[in-house]
Amino acid sequence: MTTPDYWPTIDGLVDWLDAQNGRPEPELTLRILKLSEEVGEVAEAWIGVLGQNPRKGVTHRRVDVADELCDVIVTASVALASIVEDPGAHFDKKLRQIAAARPRTP
Repeated sequence: MTTPDYWPTIDGLVDWLDAQNGRPEPELTLRILKLSEEVGEVAEAWIGVLGQNPRKGVTHRRVDVADELCDVIVTASVALASIVEDPGAHFDKKLRQIAAARPRTP
């Protein structure tokens, strides 16, 4: 990712969650489902940027959307680190596959 301490930070979050809740299948399910909640918060923030809800008007800024997107990335990373042994290597491999499979010309 963007900093050398990214995956150690994620590992620390996973360790904390494991200490609180363990890592049984229902807990893993909830860590994955948490992504839906976070994505909903991105949508809410973007709607707020657009002022799409006439009752509320403009309620958010782009920086709020960026913060919510970061929450999605962290939540996805925690879920990934909870289900694979080396999440950084897994992510890097997948990113290379995506980059190789998707043409960059129209």
